[in-house]
Amino acid sequence: MIQEKIETPGFAEQDVRIISTPSATAKKSFFYLQETGYLKTNKRHNTKRINLQSFLFVVVLGGKGVLHYGEATYTLTKGECFFIDCRKPHSYYSVGETPWEVMWAHFNGCTSEAYFDLFSSQNHCVFSPASTAKFIDILQELMRINGEKTAETEILTSELLVNLLTQLLTFRSIRPEDNALRAKLHTILTYLNEHFCTDITLDELSRKFYISKYYLTREFKKAYGETIFQHIIAMRINYAKRLLRFTDKSVDEIAELCGFHDQSYFTKQFKKAENMTCLAFRKRWRD
Repeated sequence: MIQEKIETPGFAEQDVRIISTPSATAKKSFFYLQETGYLKTNKRHNTKRINLQSFLFVVVLGGKGVLHYGEATYTLTKGECFFIDCRKPHSYYSVGETPWEVMWAHFNGCTSEAYFDLFSSQNHCVFSPASTAKFIDILQELMRINGEKTAETEILTSELLVNLLTQLLTFRSIRPEDNALRAKLHTILTYLNEHFCTDITLDELSRKFYISKYYLTREFKKAYGETIFQHIIAMRINYAKRLLRFTDKSVDEIAELCGFHDQSYFTKQFKKAENMTCLAFRKRWRD
């Protein structure tokens, strides 16, 4: 059961709200919009919900507001955003004398939950991107095309929601201290790409680049979406695929050249990555 309570004492200065009812095709195949809009108000606009089958993205354009989500409470100001699963208890409202100005999109469908779970594994629900410009552009375009319905609206809406989710998974909140870390991580990545065929250990990287191996492990995964070990294995498999396609070297030779000193371990990792044996891969890509 959906429980919803909305309190809006007084009229908002500016309130543009587009509500969309997706077709059966959109619900089955696309990301689909449920509601999008823009609000600017200094009135207390309290929205409280639970068990709503929707995901909500909000960007704060000005003023101040409060979000209660689960057991946490957040105060939001200009330049901050939040992305939440509306099945969980939540409420949000404006506070203070400065007008609370926000844009938002409620959406669902396709693999929205998987995207949200991936986002949540890497970020807090409230975040401060380096720039909100791309988010705002997407929301404005969602409002435009859903305010002017055509036969292509649902397809274009799905594309825009994919763009929104992509931005949510790739945004960067850059602080001055982050720049030095990113530069170091990029240097380490370059080193891995040039030496992946050799034996590389975390202890070696820690000593060479003057960084704690535990900190390096965490920040590398956060920056590149995979562990250092996973990156090295992927590079070795990529090189092995090149050698299988464009040389006549044996599997044993290729394993050694790629840095796998155990041929059986190499074939196991290759099959895990490609779901076929080395020789089957060679035959398929050569025929």
